[in-house]
Amino acid sequence: MFDTHRIKHCRVCGAATAYRVPADDNRERAICGACGEIHYENPLNVVGTVPVWGEQVLLCRRNIEPRYGLWTLPAGFMELGETIAEGAVRETVEEAGARIELQGLFTLLNVVRVGQVHLFYRARLLDTQFAPGPETIEAQLFHEHEIPWEQIAFRTVRETLQRFFDDRRRGHFDLHQADIA
Repeated sequence: MFDTHRIKHCRVCGAATAYRVPADDNRERAICGACGEIHYENPLNVVGTVPVWGEQVLLCRRNIEPRYGLWTLPAGFMELGETIAEGAVRETVEEAGARIELQGLFTLLNVVRVGQVHLFYRARLLDTQFAPGPETIEAQLFHEHEIPWEQIAFRTVRETLQRFFDDRRRGHFDLHQADIA
């Protein structure tokens, strides 16, 4: 389960914090014992794409932990100062060196146990010239029957890929939402 008591020291003055419910709130927050600063913790957004070239999907083989050497869609943590769409494009460029045209938001997956929300867009590759960044061993196109399903790094990626291929067979793409336990 996600550790909700992670903040031990105030980010403002460095004093110890204690978890208690503020007067105008309904849940425990880390509150500084010295300056009274209330620290809020919120989920992190992971943003990425399902880049497609014809009948193939682009996957990246991870060069970092967690899940080193396994395959994933190009994705990563959203940065401050960018939209979800901007973050998804940036991550696709950083991880795969791929040029894309962003299409619709495709999956929104809540991963409560690690405090994350994963958002994937469909994307059309503009060419097949890839230049993977340092976090990626290789970037490769796969037909559905070639996907290394047993080597997919994360459940959110597996879920997104399965829904993508199901929707493509139906000839219509929906927005999918799910909670990943």
